[in-house]
Amino acid sequence: MLCNACKQNEAKVHLTKIVGDKMQKVDLCEDCSKEKGVDDPTSYSDLLLGMSAPPAEAEAEPAAEPGAKCPTCGYSQADFKKAGRFGCSECYATFGEGLEGMLKTMHKGTRHTGKIPAALQQSRAEAQKLKLLQKRLDKAITEENFEEAAQLRDEIKRLK
Repeated sequence: MLCNACKQNEAKVHLTKIVGDKMQKVDLCEDCSKEKGVDDPTSYSDLLLGMSAPPAEAEAEPAAEPGAKCPTCGYSQADFKKAGRFGCSECYATFGEGLEGMLKTMHKGTRHTGKIPAALQQSRAEAQKLKLLQKRLDKAITEENFEEAAQLRDEIKRLK
């Protein structure tokens, strides 16, 4: 397999990036990998974004001028591409147009879902299970299946 950069030497370094259901691969020879700074883990995403064919959504760049900077923090579009995050909340308004396409190439999606603390996640799961058992109990009573209703009642008591 030939190097994607020089197209001459055999590729020894193979990088893969998976975004959603799309996979991007870059194969480099030893010389090109050193030249591109592959020893530096922060350069991987820039390397993959720059050398592989971008998805169709990623072709649209933000409409902000190339030299535009955020009036609040002074961050530029280049700073955002390098760091993968903005400097402040005002950056979203400054670089807003076309941001969605760029974010899709860098992250899983364009909406932050956050994390749920383990205790809260467990209590939600228990509440959901209780709700399901209560529905099953109501159905069993309606169908006059009293044996199953008694078992479900006992299980609900045990969980509470």
